[in-house]
Amino acid sequence: MLNLDTHMLVLLIAGEVTPAESACAVSEPLAISDIVLWEVSMLVARRRLKMDLEGQEFRAWLRNLTVFPISLEIARQSTQLDFSSDPADEIIAATSVVENIPLLTRDRRIRKSRMVPLAL
Repeated sequence: MLNLDTHMLVLLIAGEVTPAESACAVSEPLAISDIVLWEVSMLVARRRLKMDLEGQEFRAWLRNLTVFPISLEIARQSTQLDFSSDPADEIIAATSVVENIPLLTRDRRIRKSRMVPLAL
């Protein structure tokens, strides 16, 4: 299984990933933290992202994703990471730590972490 951050989910849906990212994503079942849904919704509401959240393509993606809720363990882990970022990124990273699944991200802060299991 592979955990996606918000940016990677958007890039995968848009088909704007590198060959290595694509190969990684097609070889594993995909997952997201539920806060990714909130971030995507906020980006669309603020018109920073054009995406039809009610459309068939987005709904098909959702049907094929495992969505992890923010558990107490994830919330606690998000406060104990070895990097500091916005709360959503910390929750996404903590989800990978707690669930022990690699995170596919381009975020430089997260990629420097020694705690977060990374996909690439």
